[in-house]
Amino acid sequence: MAGQAVAQGCTITINVFDGRRLPIPADVDVLYTVRDGNQNNAFRDFRRTPSLAVNGLPFFNNFGDQYSVIASANGYKQAGFTPVHVAPNLPQQVDLMLLANDPVFNFAGTWDAIQATRPVLARLLAAAADPPQTPRGRFDDLLENHSAVLACLLNITTAMEQLQLPVGTPLDYFQVLNWDNTMAQDRFFGYADARLIDQVRLAAAQGLFAPEPGTAIFHPGATSSWKQIQFGEANVQLTFHENDRRNINGIDCVLTEPDIDYFKDLLAHAILEVAANGIGGSLTDPREVYVLRWIAGRRAGRPEFNPLYTIS
Repeated sequence: MAGQAVAQGCTITINVFDGRRLPIPADVDVLYTVRDGNQNNAFRDFRRTPSLAVNGLPFFNNFGDQYSVIASANGYKQAGFTPVHVAPNLPQQVDLMLLANDPVFNFAGTWDAIQATRPVLARLLAAAADPPQTPRGRFDDLLENHSAVLACLLNITTAMEQLQLPVGTPLDYFQVLNWDNTMAQDRFFGYADARLIDQVRLAAAQGLFAPEPGTAIFHPGATSSWKQIQFGEANVQLTFHENDRRNINGIDCVLTEPDIDYFKDLLAHAILEVAANGIGGSLTDPREVYVLRWIAGRRAGRPEFNPLYTIS
């Protein structure tokens, strides 16, 4: 039974940002929708404001309190978050990001920002450069000819740097990237210190990762795969190909395939109606990952997801 709402009112404050990670312009009419856990609209209306407090939401004291929050606007893609557990005297805040219908990557200043603020990533980008192509030249080639691949690389490496293992972060263990045709808009390959496998297993014992079943089916040649389970959306997955090993700088390294999936479960996808290509089998869109990871991080109170580019 859905249960009857009690008199106490609950509050959800919704903040809407654009792809620059700035509040959406105040002249944009945003359609705010708040649904309770029974899938009834508790609030649905247009407001010309980037921030809205929805007060007086019903409290059911059961699954009806698992709310969904959705924002949409003309000329923008829809975004949302679920579940948002409400309770009296416990105001909730949800930050959402709306991308333009035709979003464009903006990498202005990205290379310089990497050199100034991301030494681990800078080291990795410089490793195994093949003359006459320099690290900067290789980066610029991605920027000019494969922008979605570059965005994917920045998304995943940023997320890995924000993922703390018992010792270091996953990115710390990578020694070299594969710059051949295996680099794509939904994943990349590289050789990482084999000790990363033990670190992920230890992190799994602490509840940060879970083994991913069917590894060989979805990742040909792989021997094991582990997915971060911290967020409801845009979790890092680390897949290991332990039969492909190299000695790099005296370090035993294993071929490693990191990627980021949209949702931890399909229910969230069905409720929020975003990232539809993820169900149809198309390659993961790094723009959707950018949105979902940013929203998930804000909701979890983690440092802002900043892959050193924006979307306009």
